Amino acid sequence: KRQATEFARAHPLSAPCTAPDDTPDSFREAACPSFSSVWQFHVVERVAIWTIAGSALLFVVVLIAGAIAFAARDLLYASFVAGWRLTTVASALTVTVQSALLVWLSFWVTAYFMQQYFVKLVALAGIGAAIAVFFAVWTLFRKFPTDNAIDGEVLVEADAPRLWERVRQLARRLATAPPNHIVAGIDANFFVTESAVSVDGRSLSGRTMFVSIPLLRVLDQTEADAVLAHELAHLHGGDTRSSAQLGPKLHQFDHYCGQMRSGGLTIVTFYLLRLYRMIFSFALARDSRDREFLADRTAAKLIAPAAIVRSLVKIAAYASYRDDVERGLFAQDRRHGGAIGIAGFVAEGLHPYAGSAAFADAMQTASVPHPYDSHPPLSERMHNVAHPIDESAYGEIVTAPVERTWADDILTAEAIEARLWARYEERFATAHEENLAYRYEPSGEDELALVLRYFPPVEFALRKDGALDVTHTGLRRRPEGIDVLWDDVARLTFKGGTFGDKLIVTHHDKAVLRRRTTVIKLSGLGKQESACKAAIGRYWQRHQVMRAYQAADVEAGSADASSV
Repeated sequence: KRQATEFARAHPLSAPCTAPDDTPDSFREAACPSFSSVWQFHVVERVAIWTIAGSALLFVVVLIAGAIAFAARDLLYASFVAGWRLTTVASALTVTVQSALLVWLSFWVTAYFMQQYFVKLVALAGIGAAIAVFFAVWTLFRKFPTDNAIDGEVLVEADAPRLWERVRQLARRLATAPPNHIVAGIDANFFVTESAVSVDGRSLSGRTMFVSIPLLRVLDQTEADAVLAHELAHLHGGDTRSSAQLGPKLHQFDHYCGQMRSGGLTIVTFYLLRLYRMIFSFALARDSRDREFLADRTAAKLIAPAAIVRSLVKIAAYASYRDDVERGLFAQDRRHGGAIGIAGFVAEGLHPYAGSAAFADAMQTASVPHPYDSHPPLSERMHNVAHPIDESAYGEIVTAPVERTWADDILTAEAIEARLWARYEERFATAHEENLAYRYEPSGEDELALVLRYFPPVEFALRKDGALDVTHTGLRRRPEGIDVLWDDVARLTFKGGTFGDKLIVTHHDKAVLRRRTTVIKLSGLGKQESACKAAIGRYWQRHQVMRAYQAADVEAGSADASSV
């Protein structure tokens, strides 16, 4: 035994299997054949070392790709494509390696420490690993849908000949091709894009400009010209072309990150993917700010610094007030029947709002809304064109009379607005109604009918003619007559078992040593399991939202009373 111990200390098993030494060949042949125990541990050790080294190298490459994106705008797209392909492929390889190690460990952890192994454990690890690898590879090549729908209507030249001509004039002065399409809508912004878009079911390709009819009504033609010139400057500078190339890939990368986070074993790769996306987001945001500043300077040079500044003030004011109006309407505790009249509320109240303290507070941090880029604050954009305006003058700019607008030259403007506002208000009313269904603790027939419209009683059949009823007030197990009100629920735990599923309800009050619980047996649930879980979660969430809303309402009422 002493001789064997001395020999083992002088000749550790890792030595003869990694490099030639004075170990007898018979010992090496016995200890180091392929797939033997020593060989396996040696291979896994090398895999672990190379995995760590590869991860460190990948981390450095991610930082370099992010630095390139910061350093050179022309390489922004190329750096992201390279980083995107590298990180996604590396993540798939990582999942494959981790999955293989998991299966290997499912055998050796128990074999080493307990001198036995469990076939079921190895099989479960193998199934999980196979699913993870398939998921990672499948997600890598999966095409995710993109939604580039614009809520508006195509503005043909016959309906706005003077506006089309003015846009072409500005494009010629900037030495860039004019847009192929102009889309008129009611959103509180202007933008241009070279991505393929869908408008009212019609697909548009090439250069598309979106103009807001409500904003055109508050801007005089000079101010609107400055905004149009700003958007055309994006076309001239290649900003929209770059966004059209980069946008779909960013969309796909973000979906890929989300899928890897929710894929079980694939979550090990999520954090590096997220780190790279965060670094690139900073570079993209800085580039976006630079593009906005350049477009503002171009518009100021082409039209006038005062015109672009006044347009920014008016757009920010309109967007801020419209947001206040819509939030106020959405907060109402009654349903909106028929036409809501959002456009009229905004038009009538904008000038009084411009003289209020709320307006002054909102404009201090105002920025001009945009669907694609993060725009710099209003104050910075004013300094960028060397035409800062004191905040005290904002109200006067907003309330100044407007003699002629480009909206006056759109022959179909009123009809387009009427159709778009009608559709928008219908969606608004539907969303508000569903929100009320979450907020109401029904106190009358109308409120109860609304809650039941979105949260009707749901029944799940169980074994021996039993059933579980899920309602907006709680749960009921029949025929045992077990009733649980949502107010009594602190936590819900669903457990599956050989002899049937069960739902464990933990209550707020305590029993002798711990919180009281109620066990609801769900034997026979079968294929209804997913639907049952979803219904219970949704109805319980509704109750929690309702109570939180009531608490916030009481707190707001107390604050108002204190201020009075």
